[in-house]
Amino acid sequence: MGGNLVFVPECHSTNTLALQLCQQPSTPEGTVVITNNQTAGRGQRGNSWEAKPGMNLTFSIILKPVFLDLKDQFFLNIIISLGIHDYLVTKKISNSHIKWPNDLMVGKKKLCGILIENQVQGSRFTASVVGIGININQQYFNNDTATSLSIVTGTEHLLQEELEQLLQKVEARYLQLRQNSVAKIKNDYLDVLYWKDEVHQFASNGENFTGVIQGIDDGGRLKVLRNDTGEVKTFDLKEISYLQ
Repeated sequence: MGGNLVFVPECHSTNTLALQLCQQPSTPEGTVVITNNQTAGRGQRGNSWEAKPGMNLTFSIILKPVFLDLKDQFFLNIIISLGIHDYLVTKKISNSHIKWPNDLMVGKKKLCGILIENQVQGSRFTASVVGIGININQQYFNNDTATSLSIVTGTEHLLQEELEQLLQKVEARYLQLRQNSVAKIKNDYLDVLYWKDEVHQFASNGENFTGVIQGIDDGGRLKVLRNDTGEVKTFDLKEISYLQ
């Protein structure tokens, strides 16, 4: 990953550029599109991603997971978020977790967001574009639920070095998936899942409830035990919100 690096000083979205590059058969797997200033970065649920120019890593990786069944696509979310978690562990950050489906949290604050956009032909993947926004050196945010590597570690970091280290960890997890080590991958994900086995407040379909995250099902949906009914319910993207 990163052997072919496409740098643009400024762009609306690295994912958009990467999706365009996917149309060119000569674009190799592992190509990274990176910018200093992403002016319209996209996040999950249609959210925007706040990043000050030149202070963070905003980039997209082109993957070609032709070995993966469409029904197993959530494993892409799992291995990308695990790779970033592995990278944070090397920074001696002990309180990082993956908030389902794929946000990276340090304590109660978000440090990294991921947006994966897949291209499919028939019943197979042709390409996946993995957009990653990770806060590195930014010190101040409009949103008080965000943090950065620099805030957490108390040091400033060289973006190029951090990119190389991060790509190494993500690539290692991608190779695990290619080798079909799905049981280990899923167990590792559950081990670091945010709020797992803890009592918390959630919202779904306009109602609030107390529940306990128990894990994910085979399709990657979140499994939550509702305290009021004693039932385990599954939730897809946009069907549940975390409250407190």
